[in-house]
Amino acid sequence: MASGGDWGRLLETGDRYEPYRLVDADGAAVAPVAVFFQELLATGKAAATVRSYGMDLLRWWRFLHAVEVPWDRATRMDARDFSCWIQLTVKPRASAAKRWPARTVGAPNPVTGKTPLGPGCAPSTVAHSETVLRRFYDLHRDAGSGPLLNPFPLGLARRSGRAHAHHNPMDAWAPERTGRYRPTVPRRIPRSIPDEWFNTLFAAPPSNRDRAMIAFWISSGVRASELIGVRPGSATSTRDSS
Repeated sequence: MASGGDWGRLLETGDRYEPYRLVDADGAAVAPVAVFFQELLATGKAAATVRSYGMDLLRWWRFLHAVEVPWDRATRMDARDFSCWIQLTVKPRASAAKRWPARTVGAPNPVTGKTPLGPGCAPSTVAHSETVLRRFYDLHRDAGSGPLLNPFPLGLARRSGRAHAHHNPMDAWAPERTGRYRPTVPRRIPRSIPDEWFNTLFAAPPSNRDRAMIAFWISSGVRASELIGVRPGSATSTRDSS
């Protein structure tokens, strides 16, 4: 298979109405992807979501370029081959050896327990890619601008009827594969840091104000992105008037 790694790229435009644009090797915008991006923005998706979806589409377009298949002529055989390729390929990381010492590569973080990135795409990345490409082809199929059959179909169980159609409300929801080529994503265990490391962190700030911010963060359970956006009026306290 010819290399498609040099084909095209995803550009950040700085335009709020078109934050990202997928361009081909000649610098021309890929029209079907531009339409998909506009649909995402119309549904209220953030620019970061558009970028995330765009990276999946760029990977798919590079694969199609390598196998010399037009996007609107892709078949389920092509989707199957792509799903196998993305799970087996090794991602280039030329600077990985510079960022991490050799003894730490492949070892979990000793404090948080976070597993380092592997040589290939994570199962969650593969699953996200499958979902994005299926939605992309669903859009163009419904608009009549793409193939009549989605190259990334639903799983056979989902195609036969509504998911969990006969679910017993007394039973727990069983995991169900959505797409035929969607891999199983391992269930992640919440990470934590040891108590002694938290005590060290709590004692490190130079002022009570900073320690109060850490205590507020931990006790409220908010995400880091939510904590950054907190304003003076966001955190209010109430007193019992009785």
